[in-house]
Amino acid sequence: MAGTLIGVLGATGKMGGAIIRAIATTPGATLAAAVERPGHPALGQDAGVIASGVSAGVPITTGTPANKTDVWIDFSIPVATLAAARAAAARGVAMVIGTTGLSTDDREELRAAARQIPIVFTPNMSVGVTMLLKLVADAARVLGPGYDLEIVETHHRAKRDAPSGTALRLAEALADATGRDLGATARYQRHGEIGPRTDEEIGIQTVRGGDVVGDHTVHFLGTGERIEITHRATSRDTFAHGAVRAALWLASGGAGGTAQRRPPGLYDMRDVLGL
Repeated sequence: MAGTLIGVLGATGKMGGAIIRAIATTPGATLAAAVERPGHPALGQDAGVIASGVSAGVPITTGTPANKTDVWIDFSIPVATLAAARAAAARGVAMVIGTTGLSTDDREELRAAARQIPIVFTPNMSVGVTMLLKLVADAARVLGPGYDLEIVETHHRAKRDAPSGTALRLAEALADATGRDLGATARYQRHGEIGPRTDEEIGIQTVRGGDVVGDHTVHFLGTGERIEITHRATSRDTFAHGAVRAALWLASGGAGGTAQRRPPGLYDMRDVLGL
């Protein structure tokens, strides 16, 4: 094996399969391990065959990666992600985490792990969404308080958490840019006699249905005009390629076991892209 050795957790999920396919087409990236939950019917099967029909020579195992790995990539559920982060910290393996729905306490646990290992954590690995975060923050600063701020996100009917992690990150970017306390100003629903909209609130609305991969629109609503900035994801491949890019960045793209990787810390895609 050559290049950065990557272990994929949740290897047979939609994102796991997309990440395995992305690794196969990314120079400098090598699939070294693929992991699934105990009792999964795909255990022992070739991860590449499951993901794309092409052998990768890597069997799907359970637990944590047993092979030598530089970075683990995890898009799963909070309880599994935290267990993986603890194991990675104990073994000194870097991580890329795209799991959403983490609580404040969960994030604190990730920060604790990041004191021992480098972790890229972001609810959306898309390069386009990373640019969206910068664009909406810049727009909020320039437009000023005369524009009301609203976010609408749409995802497939099976998504478990709401609002999406990306919508929350967009709200954080808007709050930071305008000096607002998101905890005090976020408005997640409107129903009944609610009275006039306040100047300070940031609306975050959720739509669920069909097979939508992910749409996010930030509305800047002024008097006589409005601006809408939208990102639409049509394939999970954009997230997968972003995650692999983050893994290579963590390991500096060097050979497995010899790379001068990033120092311990909690990073996001803005760090990966140098924004």
